[in-house]
Amino acid sequence: MITSSDIFAISSQKQFEKIALKVFRFQYENNTVYHEFCNFLKTDPHKVKSLGQIPFLPIQFFKSHEVVSNTDTIEETFTSSGTTGMITSKHLVTDASIYEESYRKGFSQFYGNIEDYVVLALLPSYLEREGSSLIYMVEDLITLSNHPESGFYLHNHDELIAKLIALDQAGQNVILIGVTYALLDLIEKHDFKLQNTIIMETGGMKGKRKEMIREELHEQLCAGFGVSAIHSEYGMTELLSQAYSLGNGVFECPSWMQILIRDTEDALTYIPDGKTGGINVIDLANINSCSFIATQDLGKKNPNNSFEVLGRFDNSDIRGCNLMVL
Repeated sequence: MITSSDIFAISSQKQFEKIALKVFRFQYENNTVYHEFCNFLKTDPHKVKSLGQIPFLPIQFFKSHEVVSNTDTIEETFTSSGTTGMITSKHLVTDASIYEESYRKGFSQFYGNIEDYVVLALLPSYLEREGSSLIYMVEDLITLSNHPESGFYLHNHDELIAKLIALDQAGQNVILIGVTYALLDLIEKHDFKLQNTIIMETGGMKGKRKEMIREELHEQLCAGFGVSAIHSEYGMTELLSQAYSLGNGVFECPSWMQILIRDTEDALTYIPDGKTGGINVIDLANINSCSFIATQDLGKKNPNNSFEVLGRFDNSDIRGCNLMVL
């Protein structure tokens, strides 16, 4: 039996692959949806000897199926955001402590001790609904920062502007985590010159603004906040881990998470580093759900295992995910 201790202690590629194959066999045997999907692909689990041979479940299954690998009580149900009438994803979490350990250790790996920061969150579209895994994470990070100035902001931009300026000028390390459109709204109200603040965008215009390419977006945010780089978080409802970019849109994964890039024309074929394709995520923290997910994001992988997110599949052009329905 694989434990969370095994997963979070991974320190080498060999170890990662060994545990990933064990997780694959566990989920094949215990996750009904994943088991049927693998059988649909005529996968013989005994012949799966490498990461590239593991089937990746299309992320759309979280909209239509209960993707779980045990029969334990559901502790949390995380849901994706969506417009009215849209079918949203549901991620049934049977052990929320694994999620907590994942994002706490992940944050620490990239940013150090959370108590060194004031955590400010500008996440209106997430705060205004229930079931957001991002809000769950940020709320906990705010608590763990153990700082009276940490907290959420909704539409009280003037208050947040005053807080940011005061903290930054006092030399306090700050992380401002914000949904993209809200960060743009903020810099339209005030032109910042921040020196001790990290701006972390979580992506998403949520229909509030026109979508922008990353270079243009980050250029605007850098100019508006007076910072040299914009940090980003890559996570989603269906995962229990996050990758982080410390600038330039280049993401790195924690040691228990990796990505592969699949061919957009053939979902079962992988392409070389530097080429654009569909992002497949291995998230070993997702042991009680599915750790092998084919996303609808397009990206490319670099030789050092970092990666870039370049866009999304058009709904009318999901050739790379044409194994949607059992």
